[in-house]
Amino acid sequence: MEKLYLVTGAAGHLGSVITQQLIKTGKYVRALVLPNEKHIPELADIHFGDVCDKESMKPCFENLNGRDLVVIHCAGIVSIASKFNQAVFDVNVTGTKNIVDLCREYNVSKLIYVSSVHAIPEKPNGITITETTEFSPDHVVGLYAKTKAEATAYVLAAAGQGLNACVVHPSGITGPYDHGRGHITTLVIDYYNRRLTSGVNGGYDFVDVRDVADGIITACDKGRQGECYILSNQFFKVSEILTMLHEITGKRKIKNYLPLWFVKGTAPMAELYYKILKQPPLFTSYSIYTLNSNALFSHQKATTELGYTTRDIKETLNDTVTWLKENGRI
Repeated sequence: MEKLYLVTGAAGHLGSVITQQLIKTGKYVRALVLPNEKHIPELADIHFGDVCDKESMKPCFENLNGRDLVVIHCAGIVSIASKFNQAVFDVNVTGTKNIVDLCREYNVSKLIYVSSVHAIPEKPNGITITETTEFSPDHVVGLYAKTKAEATAYVLAAAGQGLNACVVHPSGITGPYDHGRGHITTLVIDYYNRRLTSGVNGGYDFVDVRDVADGIITACDKGRQGECYILSNQFFKVSEILTMLHEITGKRKIKNYLPLWFVKGTAPMAELYYKILKQPPLFTSYSIYTLNSNALFSHQKATTELGYTTRDIKETLNDTVTWLKENGRI
């Protein structure tokens, strides 16, 4: 039977790339976007609604014209804020519960939930992190991680009760087509515009948004009910990212890297500074913690079961710089 794909958060970085990749291959896509959204995906069947408002989403699940409905739940707020934010909880937890409940109510063909590697309990340094099926807010650090862990547990509980659902855990998503202020996007802009004079020690696993989108689309067919798949790439130091940006752009090389104790001490002031500017901060106490946590993730399961592959991060950064130039951002 022909499939109809519902993508929530379709105006976001990952959601928009998934939507465009599905449309390119001739798939029929319903895109759930917030009212007053600026960057609405082209050629999709647009539905305005909010994951926090269950009633507003019901039309997305109706009038399928005989098609099987596959739901890709991308909508979420990525937050490196150190303090509690009700909106992050409402979207990431309540919003996901609303989606799961609607999937059960309308007996959808399949649900792919986009969680995060942050939802997976951290292991000691040097030990590779693989998939788990045990999720609890108590076992992870930070608001974003706690909300993703709670939502993931809810999805898997529904899968255990018969819902055909699986979970994907992307690592740090980056790449072109980010109309927002993703962390690496912000880093590239600040570096290119010479606002970044120093780097920080530490690093993370950064993955191309297009590779994650491919993995999710493949999971629609091959992802097994109740299973989780890490969609990561590999660990990169911040210094390696900045060196590659220097090689790509020819801009001045960053040679000064701030010690951890100094960055930890100034992070709260940086959060306040960016709040005054009404911009998301480049670094916070939580992001500094993350950059020095264990980020050795294995995507072997996704590679084996989904055929998941990743591209070279330098290609990702080069394409990001090109796209930002084309869109007048740098």
